[in-house]
Amino acid sequence: MKRVALVLTFALVVAASARWTRAQQPAAGNDDPRFTGKSDTLDAKDLGVGRRSFEAGARSAWHSHDKGQLLFVEQGRGRVQRKGEAVKELKVGDSDYTAPNVVHWHGAVPTERYVQVAVSFGGDIKWMQKVTDAEYNAKK
Repeated sequence: MKRVALVLTFALVVAASARWTRAQQPAAGNDDPRFTGKSDTLDAKDLGVGRRSFEAGARSAWHSHDKGQLLFVEQGRGRVQRKGEAVKELKVGDSDYTAPNVVHWHGAVPTERYVQVAVSFGGDIKWMQKVTDAEYNAKK
């Protein structure tokens, strides 16, 4: 539960503070008492953060992200599969990273609702065919 709270806090901070933090940062070159060594605030314009709910058995179509995607499981249990690999199950608190341009799908297990927090790193999503029942039910 702490991990979910941390993820949600991160998502809200990124989304709400991109502009606010610039005004609050000391001018470049000044010592910042909050950090040791050089640490800069980076622009978050390419980050996308969203939450999606999947009812039991629901799943996305096969797709890929130009710059990758990071998933966090907020509620329930989910499944993810990369093309050519076994289906992987995820539970609350788990995270899963899919590298750029890797074809994959994700969704809920057959018996339980699933809520994910997804972080994308910009670029386009390429959508492909729907996941068949045979692919969805393949051995883990």
